[in-house]
Amino acid sequence: MLTVQQILPSVQEKLVTVRADALLIDAAKLLNGPRQNLVIVCDDSGKMAGVITKTDIVSSISHCTGCSCTMAASHVMTREVAFCHPNDWLHEVWSIVKQRGLKNIPVVDRDTVPLGVLNARDMVRALLEDTEHEESLLRDYVVGIGYR
Repeated sequence: MLTVQQILPSVQEKLVTVRADALLIDAAKLLNGPRQNLVIVCDDSGKMAGVITKTDIVSSISHCTGCSCTMAASHVMTREVAFCHPNDWLHEVWSIVKQRGLKNIPVVDRDTVPLGVLNARDMVRALLEDTEHEESLLRDYVVGIGYR
């Protein structure tokens, strides 16, 4: 069974953070591109305070009037965030992602300092590879390959 720790290097590549007082436009610039889907908003101590998705940006900008487009990221962020830790089992994290209909889930340490962002697609790929590996080991055992 896989833990989040085992795929942490790819998770760390997707980590993008802003301070809570950063402008919404700055968060939007970080989300520009296919690889970034989630910005983690951090408080002054570097702990996760919330997240902003591309959907949050579009929703907020669609209601822009005057200076509201230059509001702080903290005004738009989702505050109650599902997250996971490096030593969590990947299949358990997948259950949370599936149940809540998430595309991404932050990975944080014990103090809720962001370590990365786990994408559902990457999670499925890792779980599939792990299952295929276990299936191969079982097949080899049953057939007796390498066990004389």
